Amino acid sequence: MENSKIRNIAVIAHVDHGKTTLVDSFMKQSNMFRENEALMTQSLIMDNMDLEKERGITITAKNIFIKYKDYKINIIDTPGHADFSGEVERTLNMADGCLLIVDAQEGPMPQTRYVLQKALELGKKIIVVINKIDKKFADIDKTLSEIDDLFLDLATSDDQLDFPIFYAIAREGIIFDKLPDLNTRIEYKADTSGSDVSLLFSSIIKDIPPPSGDLTLPFLMQVSSIDYDEYTGSGVVGKILQGEIQKGDSLDILGLESVKRFKVLKLIVSNGIKKEEVQKMQAGDIVTIIGAADAKIGDTITMPGENQRLPDLEIQEPSVRIKFEANSSPLAGREGKFVTSRQLLARLERELQKNVAMKLEISGDQFFVSGRGELHLSILIETLRREGYEFQISKPEAITKIIDGKKYEGQEDLFLEVDKNSIGIITTALSKRKGELVNMHTDNSDIVHFHYKVLTRNLFGLRGELVNDTKGTVIFNSSFSEFVLSPGGSMYKDRKGVLIASEAGNTTSYGLNKAQERGTLFVAPEEQVYEGMIVGINKYDQDMEVNVSRAKHLTGLHSDIGEETIVLTKNIELTIELGIDFIADDEYLEITPTNLRLRKKYLRKSDRNKFNKE
Repeated sequence: MENSKIRNIAVIAHVDHGKTTLVDSFMKQSNMFRENEALMTQSLIMDNMDLEKERGITITAKNIFIKYKDYKINIIDTPGHADFSGEVERTLNMADGCLLIVDAQEGPMPQTRYVLQKALELGKKIIVVINKIDKKFADIDKTLSEIDDLFLDLATSDDQLDFPIFYAIAREGIIFDKLPDLNTRIEYKADTSGSDVSLLFSSIIKDIPPPSGDLTLPFLMQVSSIDYDEYTGSGVVGKILQGEIQKGDSLDILGLESVKRFKVLKLIVSNGIKKEEVQKMQAGDIVTIIGAADAKIGDTITMPGENQRLPDLEIQEPSVRIKFEANSSPLAGREGKFVTSRQLLARLERELQKNVAMKLEISGDQFFVSGRGELHLSILIETLRREGYEFQISKPEAITKIIDGKKYEGQEDLFLEVDKNSIGIITTALSKRKGELVNMHTDNSDIVHFHYKVLTRNLFGLRGELVNDTKGTVIFNSSFSEFVLSPGGSMYKDRKGVLIASEAGNTTSYGLNKAQERGTLFVAPEEQVYEGMIVGINKYDQDMEVNVSRAKHLTGLHSDIGEETIVLTKNIELTIELGIDFIADDEYLEITPTNLRLRKKYLRKSDRNKFNKE
């Protein structure tokens, strides 16, 4: 297909503003599925990972192509959460333009600004889609004004201030090029004349430039992604910048320090969610090449003898790191498939090949993994767990830098939305964490919006605390802002002491009943515990040992007042995020495919006492 008939566009937005839902409509209205096919009734079709479906977020960027009239439109669906912005950065290189999706009620949010800034810096043409215009408290005028302000602030040239605007109800597959009369609260239908996604397709063809690239020059491509399919194997994904490629070609991988040759085994494209093998591709196309097993993201692939290595992709630095180790608890090796340090390291090194925002430092059998935030790292941890890995992690730490002999640490932009009745909860929590209030306003739905500047180290545990205190109603978004001169002081801590198992065994109702008088428990009856394992939270600041395996002694005597009735309070369900937020410097979170456990690094009380004295 000629370059002039190809369009490459990335869909970018803040989390939950409707980008993946809009891509669903693209696929359904382009006759990609039969009317009776199950996918016609599904949502979030592109989110095919189990974790994406469970959490309702896009974690990895994905690309498909859609045929519209005689055009081929390559669509890249990107994550909306700031912790996965590395996925956005590496995939924007494949696009020639972007669809910027903005929620009509929330307006531009932190990730909206971040992704738009990256797109404009790369010179991408933007089409704006204001989505969810049917929301009860949608404020279109305010959202338009904020979008204009955003472009004025971020544009690198005057022509970037001229952009098409569309209005959408993405979940219904409806697009308008002019704002409809919302005062009548019309029940819109997807078959409304002239209001389906074809309006947007037409704008993409008209307003997004076709890809450039001379077919007569030697083949050139930069690896933007690593893909794996159980049928096709490992492949590298990228946009062909010039030249042509055919199955069977011999090509070179230009890495940072080496040149490796390989043979093209297959060329794969994504026709919707279906993988198709093709024989030949050319400049402007997005393709997966099978055979380049040694290639890494950012590497250049070109014809043998060529030495034009493209500049490395610019990826924002990580802000948080966690130490990974092989599990060393008394129950180590019983529940996992991969339990050794060697296996753990090999898996983390494979992750580096596709997770460009992640960094790895090795110190003996300890592996320090750095990422964009707690969510970024918790997704990695959960992925490893589901694959059968067993390991332990230490308390997360904020990454610091030494610049000109001075210590700098990360600062985050924190955006919160809560009901007006929760204002006191927010201000109290952020005051304790030394947050700096930048802005606070109330919208027409009585929702209060907060913008704080907070040190990265003082954010640990805040999400869980606010979710609990607001009974799950808070909307929490944070994104890394910059490294600032460290004000010193220690990390914020607002945690009581813990209840520690004094003996190994299986928990009993009698033992748990006695222990729950001291605090709140993490364990239920008939769970296996070991000495030094954390089984609950104490009411008081100090740690306390309890015997949750204790059985009631039988005396053979009948009590005049009858047997003691045991009523156990429901235990706290431990999750990876809760564990990461909870653990202290002298504790581990033990992770296996079937269990999560908290424990002290020193299991014996005498060892802990000795360590604390030192």
